[in-house]
Amino acid sequence: MTADIDSVVRSWEHPIETGEMPESGTEFDAIIVGGGPGGAAAAGYLAKSGSRVLMIEKEVWPRDKVCGDAVGGKSLSHVSELGVKADIEATPHFRVTGIVFSSPKGNTVRVPLPEEDVERMEAGYALPRAQFDSLLFDRCQALVRGAGGSIIQGGDVRTVLFDDGAGGEDPGEGSGDARHAAGIVVQIGGRKGEERTFYSRELVGAAGYRCPVARSVVESSYSEVMMDRDHYCGGYREYWRNVKGCEASVGDIEIHFVDSVIPGYFWLFPVSENVVNVGIGMVMGLLDKQKKKLKALQADVIANHPMFKDRFAEAELIPGSAKGWQLPFGSPRKKSSNQPRRSSMNGIRLVGDAASLIDPFSGEGVGNALVTGEMAARHIMEKRPFLEYQDEVWKVLGPELINSYRMQKLSRKSWLLNWFVGKAERKPVLQEMMTEMIASKEAQENLHSPWFMMKTLLF
Repeated sequence: MTADIDSVVRSWEHPIETGEMPESGTEFDAIIVGGGPGGAAAAGYLAKSGSRVLMIEKEVWPRDKVCGDAVGGKSLSHVSELGVKADIEATPHFRVTGIVFSSPKGNTVRVPLPEEDVERMEAGYALPRAQFDSLLFDRCQALVRGAGGSIIQGGDVRTVLFDDGAGGEDPGEGSGDARHAAGIVVQIGGRKGEERTFYSRELVGAAGYRCPVARSVVESSYSEVMMDRDHYCGGYREYWRNVKGCEASVGDIEIHFVDSVIPGYFWLFPVSENVVNVGIGMVMGLLDKQKKKLKALQADVIANHPMFKDRFAEAELIPGSAKGWQLPFGSPRKKSSNQPRRSSMNGIRLVGDAASLIDPFSGEGVGNALVTGEMAARHIMEKRPFLEYQDEVWKVLGPELINSYRMQKLSRKSWLLNWFVGKAERKPVLQEMMTEMIASKEAQENLHSPWFMMKTLLF
């Protein structure tokens, strides 16, 4: 792919036609709140099964989503199944073939992705979320409408209803009350807009870290903490052109543990030929202790750090691209029996960011959103008890989220990063292990073994 991201007709910057709005009072097999990757996947899979779905997106396309923009290996089976892979490959994008890590001392190690995956074009992509989300939403909304469902853009969910007809609270497990969610109230057209009510026994919350369905489950129904600053990350992103080393449309993404940014990291993720996502992230509880905000920290790295100031000497910041956001990590909570936090109750399942499932080390969230979107749809189709969803989410994603949390905590120690990256730079077997840890769920289990890690690192 050689076309510059600005030199082609960019379909993702155009409105998406989603048909007429359903009448207030309409009942659906399932209601999906949120049109990002998790919500679109849940709606798409349900529609493919013949379910009549209502998908609600608060924004109106075209819309942006701030992110690191990587679409990793675990995403690609869902991207293919939902019919989006060819769409991605027909638009400007960056094909990821490896990951470069650097330590505070400046040591670097490249972790190549498996050659067979790269050859099959299954290793991964990086492309702006405004582009990816639009392509995915457009495909899935067509599936929804084709199955007799409906789409709402510009719909702000105001209230989650239960089967008593009131926006009340679920009494919790063990009460004997078998109520299920019965619908939502949506406000359309801004604060003074029209309100419409829609009904379903199955709701999926997929509207990101501020998801109203998640708030209804976590805060209103169970009086639990939704936002823990020790498990949330602050992120800041800019798009740049002409950054040295980021000119091609195939290659590596970069994660740098810069001394002035520890305990966070600085990244360079190319998203097409000569356009790169430049960002910085840090756990919010740790960011609270810093004197500088993320924007200032990033500006200092770009202007003054010896590894980057020359690379940015002739670079150009794309106007209007600077944005910050919050990432709810999937790191385990010590005081909660529901990990990483509650993600289901009668009639409701939360997916992706709404379920706090972003990888605590890499910051990647699209893959887990797609995985849980499919999982929620499958549980709805199979009419499985809601607690089984919570259990399966953690069974499938828990091991890697726990490992990533361990790696995140280790990455806060500059001396350990210097030692580890320096060791990996000189030791091919450690590079191979890192590749396997990224690509293989089976290999990730080795991180549970202290003896395996000691043997690999020391011998």
